[in-house]
Parts: sequence; structure tokens; C-alpha cells
Amino acid sequence: MNMKRRDFLFGSTALIASPGFAWALTEGQAGDLIEKLVVKINSIIKTAKSNSAMYAEFERIFRNYADTSYVAAYAMGVDGRRATSAQKRAFSDAFIKYLSRKYGSRFQEFVGGRLEVQSVRKVKTYYEVTTMAYLKGQAPFDITFLVSDRSGKDLFFNMFIEGINMMQTERTEVGALLDRNRGDIDAMIADLKKSG
Repeated sequence: MNMKRRDFLFGSTALIASPGFAWALTEGQAGDLIEKLVVKINSIIKTAKSNSAMYAEFERIFRNYADTSYVAAYAMGVDGRRATSAQKRAFSDAFIKYLSRKYGSRFQEFVGGRLEVQSVRKVKTYYEVTTMAYLKGQAPFDITFLVSDRSGKDLFFNMFIEGINMMQTERTEVGALLDRNRGDIDAMIADLKKSG
């Protein structure tokens, strides 16, 4: 794996799996959600917009297609237990914007490439939707989204690129920001707003 690919894998975001909830999501609905997501991503990378425009587009994608409440809560981890409601809201907003900047900048590598949905598979209480990424000058690689309706809407809640769980990396990075700020949640949120 070259460094550019490695940077993309470890720099992108992802969301983590949550077991054991009741759902009525079907294979077709899970596939349709990711098909729509892929169309959105492909439209962004095809137009090669400016950084700020691309980040705004990816923020809309996260807010519309991802279980952002769950993602943010997982990223904050046990420190979320001591956070106030206001801090949790501020963190969630800052975290999604951070992911949009980070994810958007990594997806600049996809300009001129594309994603394609390959398959949908039921796993326990959610669906795995596998897509293939085609980038110029690189071998195709898989990106797998995990989809559920645990929030009351059909949303993806985790993403794996070549088997790597991205959310683990983001949780580690948020933890490192907290450590750098000696556990000060407000200071960590301020740092997060400048990261990505």
C-alpha cells in the first residue's frame, strides 16, 4: 500500500457498528441509500469544486446519510459521560464539520474516479453495502458501508476501507485532542474546530 493510499485510509472517517436493535430495514432500502450516497459523492468528485465548496457538500452528505448522533457519541467515548448537554451538542456539530473537512480533502484524490455499488449483504441486525472505488493510477479497492434504521431513519453508521474501521482512528484522534487539552472538553472542541 503506497503512502497516498495509506493517508487516505487512515485519514478518512467512518462510523462504527452497533449490535442488537430491532429494525425493519430491507436489503433493497440499504442498497438504495448507498446508491444515492454514491451518486452524491460521484457528482462532487466529478465537478472538482473548490475546497470550501467540497467540504460544504460533504457536510450535507454526512448530515443526510450518516447517523451523526451515534458517530459523535462514539468518537467522544467515555468522556461523553461527563460532558454537559451543551458540550455534547457543540462537540457533535464541530465533529461533523471536522469530518467533512477531513473527508472532503481526502476525497480530492477521487477526482476523475468513481465509486460503484457492488453488493448488499445482511449481517446480524444491519446490512453491509460494498462499493468499489476506482481511482486514476491505482488498483480498485473496496469501501463497505454498514446501514441500519436504528435511529428511525435509514442511515449508514460505519464505513470500512479495505477492511479498516475508520471510526476507531477518529476516536483515537479525539482522545488525543482531549489528552493534549488535559481533559478539558471545551478546549478540545475549540481545537477540533481548527482541525481536519
